[in-house]
Amino acid sequence: MKNPVVGQFSILIVVMTVALAGCGEGGAPPQTQTPVLQTRHYPYTIVATTGMVADIVRQVAGDKADVVSLMGEGVDPHLYKPTRDDVAKLLSADVVFYSGLNLEGRMTDTLTRIGRSGKPVYVVTEKLEPSYLREPPEFAGHYDPHVWMDVAAWSQCVDLVADALEQFDPDNRQFYAANAAEYRSELKQLDVYCRQVIASVPKVRRVLVTAHDAFGYFSRAYDIPVHSVQGISTESEASVRDVNNLIETIVSRQVPAIFVESSVSEKNIKAVIEGADRKGFAVHIGGSLFSDAMGASGSYEGTYMGMLDHNATTIARALGGEAPERGFRGKLSAKP
Repeated sequence: MKNPVVGQFSILIVVMTVALAGCGEGGAPPQTQTPVLQTRHYPYTIVATTGMVADIVRQVAGDKADVVSLMGEGVDPHLYKPTRDDVAKLLSADVVFYSGLNLEGRMTDTLTRIGRSGKPVYVVTEKLEPSYLREPPEFAGHYDPHVWMDVAAWSQCVDLVADALEQFDPDNRQFYAANAAEYRSELKQLDVYCRQVIASVPKVRRVLVTAHDAFGYFSRAYDIPVHSVQGISTESEASVRDVNNLIETIVSRQVPAIFVESSVSEKNIKAVIEGADRKGFAVHIGGSLFSDAMGASGSYEGTYMGMLDHNATTIARALGGEAPERGFRGKLSAKP
């Protein structure tokens, strides 16, 4: 008879070998197997990659599961490499969720391998229509993974989470469905708020300048042109030409503020500010936006709703629009 401990150790070695091999280009989502129905012990354990994924899973799972996020505040998922501890958490989880669309580039192979071993592994963006997804020219052959920047689109991922948990734990099917419906209702209200406050920015000033191209879906959903120093992945490098073109746009449009990101270096944004100053135009940093990671754990900004509320409110106020200082429901942290 095979030793089960040795078997688990062998899987860990195989997965760690893939994880340490570097950045994978992605590939097809893991083929999960239908879980064998059995008596559930609560709370069961769910592991999610990013904070955004973990938060929507937490909203649907409620008290039936403990949800663990591998990537915390300020972590860049484009560059993140899974650690030995991460792999151990993934192997011991009952269910795994990740964003997909190559966001978790350097750990996609690890997640795929674990899914093919029989563990329920789900890609939350899997059911989004390809016709909806952005495929920028500079990212030919790959979709823009930053779907959560469009609240209406991200709310569609809630249904996939609910379906997955209903399949895993059918005894609580109605519980998950009710949680998902309530959360989608809240997200619909947030989506309306984002549209209203961005629309309040005068058209001439309605230009969003950020560190990297994470706001394409936000731009399309809320009708605000976006310009970024870096490309979609933070692994890309900004050229001198990119920086100079951005400076020309800021000066010609008289854009009053540009934005840094919580998970991206401020170096390139500061170079843009200095370049505009040399042309006689003063542009300031309008605030720090959440792009690939949410705020501090336990804070309102550390939730998906708080993340988007903060972004829309900060952008609108910095560019001359009308938005309450404390945001959508008065929950944003007070400015120091």
